[in-house]
Amino acid sequence: MQRESQATNALLMARRQAAIPRGVGHSHQIFIARGENAEIWDVEGRRYIDFAGGIAVLNTGHRNPAVIEAVKAQLDQYTHTCFQVLAYEPYVELAERLNAKAPGDFAKKTLFLTTGAEAVENAIKIARAHTGRSGVIAFTGGYHGRTMMTLGLTGKVAPYKTGFGPFPGEIFHARFPNALHGVSVDDAIDSVEQIFKNDIEARRVAAIIIEPVQGEGGFNVAPPELMQRLRALCDQHGILLICDEVQTGAGRTGTWFACEQSGVAPDLITLAKSMAGGFPISAVIGRAEVMDAPAAGGLGGTYAGSPMACVAALAVIDEFEKHDLLQRSRDVGARITASLQMLAKKHHCIADVRGLGAMVAMELCKNGDVHQPDADLTRALAAEATKRGLIILTCGTYGNVVRILVPLTASNAVLDEGLAIIADALAAALKAA
Repeated sequence: MQRESQATNALLMARRQAAIPRGVGHSHQIFIARGENAEIWDVEGRRYIDFAGGIAVLNTGHRNPAVIEAVKAQLDQYTHTCFQVLAYEPYVELAERLNAKAPGDFAKKTLFLTTGAEAVENAIKIARAHTGRSGVIAFTGGYHGRTMMTLGLTGKVAPYKTGFGPFPGEIFHARFPNALHGVSVDDAIDSVEQIFKNDIEARRVAAIIIEPVQGEGGFNVAPPELMQRLRALCDQHGILLICDEVQTGAGRTGTWFACEQSGVAPDLITLAKSMAGGFPISAVIGRAEVMDAPAAGGLGGTYAGSPMACVAALAVIDEFEKHDLLQRSRDVGARITASLQMLAKKHHCIADVRGLGAMVAMELCKNGDVHQPDADLTRALAAEATKRGLIILTCGTYGNVVRILVPLTASNAVLDEGLAIIADALAAALKAA
């Protein structure tokens, strides 16, 4: 039974502050009452356009009808057994379909878990089991989760790592390319080589892990050249290449996996967020012989691969194929990019507009200087957007990047309405500065 509530956002936020630790942050002081595709309504009845998508979880929109129908049907059969105790077909079928989608001309197997961090954690376990090595190389600006291992991999301190150390050992960070700030692909590869010289020999490195597009790091796109050279470097030294596609995967960038656009087949891929349209599930997909390295019983989890989430994920794949949502992702991305680029011509504070597919961001700076990040303006823009009925998120090492993760199923009218709000909100934030 649904509870009747006459509470306001302010009253609910006061209750939240009394009952929930401050470490669970909130970017918006809003409580949702209902969501539909790319729109939400709060407990006070106000409508908002959702350009956050639950942080890249809702590629197929709030309450996608096909996803809801699949889950309702599953509710009438069974809700939980723990796959390791009693197996069920949706887990197997989903693994088969993801194995077929993953790049690489080799046999693949898939493991299901519950969260993105759990997927990354298990990818490292699998890599270590297969190689018999311990070292892992990640990248500056990367974000991989909130567990101790994934925090160690994450290349951004505040707020994720502050006060939580020490972190697991033998994790090293290479430089991520960023042409806007003068970091080339050569610089990035050289930093990996320097790790081999100064920190750990290549023969003790189990894996290199990278986001094809950095999420929390600011939507920095890994150049295809970087991915190709990392692949060659890994092959040279017997290192596994892991692509963390927790945020980029499930069609956000215009292909099911972002790494497909680099022409590189990683050994392991992590996937979560949008793969089940809002239901919690994650995956590790990889070479069959690599995935089989851990002994029986070494992988799994009580809720891992929930039957509810498995059928939801199958429905998401069906929706992508039925409605050609990969092309829609490319179209949405082009529409957003064109709008933000026009805005950049009017405002020197926009240092860059970038992204891949419908994973698009703009970076803000002071005085037209790309080396002066403007986090204050970024926060003000987000606040002004909220006042006008648009939910957006910020990110980046310096907190000066606005990221857009609107559902791919949003109509062009809703997209344009949201983009117009961004333009108005930026003008208002600049005027108030």
